[in-house]
Amino acid sequence: MIGFLLNKIAYSVAVLFAVVTAIFGLIHLSGDPTAGFTAPGASPEQQAVIREQFGLDQPLPVQYLTYLERVAQGDFGDSWRARRPAMTAVIERLPATVILTGTSIALALAVGLPLGTIAASRPGGITNTLASTTALAGQAIPGFFLGTLLILIFAVKLQWLPSSGRDSWQSLILPAIALAAYPTAIISRLIRSSLTETLGQDYIRTAQSKGLGKRAIVLGHALRNALLPTLAFVGLQIGFLLGGAVIIESVFAYPGIGLLALGAVADRDLPVVQAVAIVVAVAIIVINFLVDALARLLDPRLRDSLGGT
Repeated sequence: MIGFLLNKIAYSVAVLFAVVTAIFGLIHLSGDPTAGFTAPGASPEQQAVIREQFGLDQPLPVQYLTYLERVAQGDFGDSWRARRPAMTAVIERLPATVILTGTSIALALAVGLPLGTIAASRPGGITNTLASTTALAGQAIPGFFLGTLLILIFAVKLQWLPSSGRDSWQSLILPAIALAAYPTAIISRLIRSSLTETLGQDYIRTAQSKGLGKRAIVLGHALRNALLPTLAFVGLQIGFLLGGAVIIESVFAYPGIGLLALGAVADRDLPVVQAVAIVVAVAIIVINFLVDALARLLDPRLRDSLGGT
């Protein structure tokens, strides 16, 4: 286990360094960072003052080293627009996105797991057809379209739920449903296919020959092994939802880091963009680490493959 931890920590540090470097490079390849702060036709003297103000007058290698030093200290500078620490702005918005992501994943698991399990246990039935239809619809309908449709039906027409903001827990329902649609579809299909394959294994037939009921076999024996592909997907999906909830948050005007990042990109507020990207990268690395550890606990074969380290 110690070897596993050391390997994962070294790998995570390398990935984080690559992400930090890529963010710096992509930002400077996207054009002049001061373009959004200078009026059209501004004199070279005015441009020079702005570049000096934001530390962009230094050679690129010097800027990179200064950037690495600040990132190592957790200092991303001040927001160029809001004139406040960029990381503070991100941390203030992070809980809203974490709550939205957690609710969406919980909803996806609550719907996808039972639907896929029942479909695999009863192949060819109406539940199997319902699971396939749900999975296809969840994958085919874009999130922004589903979000808009939910607003029109439940906020505008029926007036049951708010259409935007984060004033109460009701404001979380519609964006969570819109964000959970795709992972629900994938989880349902993964569980269905994995469980169908697992139910054909020799140890399942042995359990059947011992007289165990179908429910005990599915829930007590087959589902644990069938969960591994789903667990890997959920780990990846949490990271995707944290960083990719920009569209849903913009549709519902939900005040999370996605909406903050969208505004920062539009305003060319680079310190905030950098802070959001690195916070999301760290969250993805931590989540993947936890998923790998949990997978090793669920499947002893993963522990044995590394000699029990």
